[in-house]
Amino acid sequence: MPRLVLLLLVLLVLPGMAMAEITPEQTLWLEHMVTQDCGSCHGLTLKGGLGRPLTTEALAGADPATLTAIILDGVPGTAMPPWRPLLTEEEARWIADYLTTKDQR
Repeated sequence: MPRLVLLLLVLLVLPGMAMAEITPEQTLWLEHMVTQDCGSCHGLTLKGGLGRPLTTEALAGADPATLTAIILDGVPGTAMPPWRPLLTEEEARWIADYLTTKDQR
């Protein structure tokens, strides 16, 4: 019985530990990345260019999980590259949330 309780505690605690918090330093780096790296295709103001607009209005109603997957895995057959080699899932999720709420901050 004590083993079962210990196992349940571990299973409840580990997922929370796996979700890393985005630090203030990472936030600055990610904001810079959105402007420079995303902006190189989507326009420095994110209003569109080679890639579609990434404004809050253009992304209204977009599913953050879908945006996160697009950021991480890219879009085959388009110029959108996968960023998985450079970003963690938490960082990609932060970018997706940032893009859909940045005008409300």
